[in-house]
Amino acid sequence: MLDPLIRFKDAHAKGIIPDDVFELTMKRFPITIAGINRIEKASGIQYPIAYVEPSLVLSSPNPNSYEFGILFARTIPILFEEKFQVVIQISAPLVAYGLKGTIHAILAHEFLHFLDLMRKISKMELLSDELSGNLFENVYSDETRLFEPRVVFKDRTLLNHITKKFPAGFRDFKLEDKVMKFWADRNLPKSNISLDTNTVKLSAESLSKIKLDPTFIAKLEQLEEKSSKIHKRKLY
Repeated sequence: MLDPLIRFKDAHAKGIIPDDVFELTMKRFPITIAGINRIEKASGIQYPIAYVEPSLVLSSPNPNSYEFGILFARTIPILFEEKFQVVIQISAPLVAYGLKGTIHAILAHEFLHFLDLMRKISKMELLSDELSGNLFENVYSDETRLFEPRVVFKDRTLLNHITKKFPAGFRDFKLEDKVMKFWADRNLPKSNISLDTNTVKLSAESLSKIKLDPTFIAKLEQLEEKSSKIHKRKLY
């Protein structure tokens, strides 16, 4: 089992992350673990591999723009030695400064992205160039997502967190202020991602080699069917 904190501990050992931030993040990390356990219990599906990224992840729509969004977590598809894996990257500032409800909502939100990605892969719908924008959807535009949270999660409090935090894209100004003050202003590590670099190229051939668990696919189909019924109801 990979230690989700391995990169973070390594950055601390190298002196990149100061002691106070290290201790705070370590102390609050159980909230993240509790969130992952809660999502697994509420959905009946195992959470993908997750790890803590020891930097503040920023994205800007284009290199010349001064606008940027903070990406507190992202869902990253990886093809490694012919093996396909989805990894959830959780930024250390979220772990250190996010409220419990916010952390759990973001983890749940990434989980929905993960399901979405797996469904597309199971149906061979992911063409190689499609993965690029998929990770961002303009940081978080969720109008198009397939899976209805209330179909996936049997946990009312968790659902409240999700619907409050993501009515039309995630913003948590208090958290953003904290992160700017305690992380960015102290010149702690930042990584900038421009939207076009974040691409995974999967050929049709490598897509066809990806083996998914049949019970997992059956579960996805079931969730998709229930979700589309809710979507239809919303339209009429």
